[in-house]
Amino acid sequence: MTDFVQVSTATPERAQAVELAQGAVKARLAAGAQIIGPVTSVFWHLGQFGEGEEWKLLLTTTRERYAALEEHLLAAHPWDNPEIIATPISGAAGCLTWIEENVRP
Repeated sequence: MTDFVQVSTATPERAQAVELAQGAVKARLAAGAQIIGPVTSVFWHLGQFGEGEEWKLLLTTTRERYAALEEHLLAAHPWDNPEIIATPISGAAGCLTWIEENVRP
């Protein structure tokens, strides 16, 4: 498994995504974040089929720092049970070095 992950979540408002991103990057839980949106989501929630507009948040970190990032996102997220997904990534050596250097506690 790779030592690097891209973590995704979504929020109902842009400002909330910015706040989550700033908190994670300032705490060195993520090296960087991108906010994309608005995006349309189609989903099941509490047994109901739904569709809504969200702001997608993508963060890069190391596998070692993932648990702390997840904890931060769960504590600060506006939803009680947000979707948080970590996907293993690979990339250019310089980019991976940058991630590693910027998530050191």
